[in-house]
Amino acid sequence: NSLKNKLRDEKVRAVLLATVMSLASIIIILEFTDTNLSWNLISHVQAKFLALALVLHMFSWIFYAVRLRFLASLAGHEITFRLSLVSTLASNFLGALTPSSAGGEPLRIKILADNGMSYGRATAVAVGERLLDSIFFVGALALFLIFTNFLTGFGLKVGVFFFVLLFLILIFLWQLVSRPERISGFVTWIKKKTGNRPIVYNLEKEIWVFRDAGIQLAREAVRRTPVVAAVTALIWMCDFLVPSALLMGMGSDPRFLLSITSQIILAIIAILPLTPGGSGVAELSMSFLYSKFVPPLLLGPLVILWRLATYFSNIVVGAAFAGASINGM
Repeated sequence: NSLKNKLRDEKVRAVLLATVMSLASIIIILEFTDTNLSWNLISHVQAKFLALALVLHMFSWIFYAVRLRFLASLAGHEITFRLSLVSTLASNFLGALTPSSAGGEPLRIKILADNGMSYGRATAVAVGERLLDSIFFVGALALFLIFTNFLTGFGLKVGVFFFVLLFLILIFLWQLVSRPERISGFVTWIKKKTGNRPIVYNLEKEIWVFRDAGIQLAREAVRRTPVVAAVTALIWMCDFLVPSALLMGMGSDPRFLLSITSQIILAIIAILPLTPGGSGVAELSMSFLYSKFVPPLLLGPLVILWRLATYFSNIVVGAAFAGASINGM
């Protein structure tokens, strides 16, 4: 009970910290506009477009769950769509409170392991998801920068940095696959340092399972590239269209291409471990990017509604599922 209470208290503190940071950044943004007029604009946004924004974000959850179930199947473990959706929502909640949008992976791995998947195989699936997202971000950013020529210098810097990081990760994973003797050497070194404790043998087993599952998953994913690529694109395009739906609700030009380009850059920034759920950084970064093509008067309302439709909906909806999963630890 004491452990559960401690976890609950830490979760509450994380929610409060993330909320305070997000609200503080929104207040800063509103300081540069007419606050009263901004709230007036929010109150007059067309309800159908607010609903559309929420539905788009909900579809991103659904497509994420579809992909997770598909990848788990490719890795040799069948899960239900319900479990996949619960895992998605719960990990989204944790990701909103950790210093990276990728922070929900440990909980997703734990949920999959509770369903009978080995930790090594579940980790391979989680890593596979993030690699697919990263490859999509790099490719989509390059494509949209060519079509829009929007903040090409800044976009290229973000893209190149992220590409280098992705390249280094791929090299590490390739070494894991092609040079298994290095794994053996590392494990042997760990055994000597820890006195051959049983936990090291369990860790060794999961490392080898992770390697084998990763090879299997990569092989199967390559064979089904069109399906995996299409579902990944659907996940993110649903989310990337949320600001355009909100702009239409405010009677403004949706600026689809520029908005999607900005969202790709924001998605890459959100992966970096800066603040809980990107709180503060996301709002200020969006304000900077959208100030290039959205009237200043609309910036505050747009940022507020965007965070409500995406970030805070992840917290509200995912809280119950995350709570049940954490309590089961």
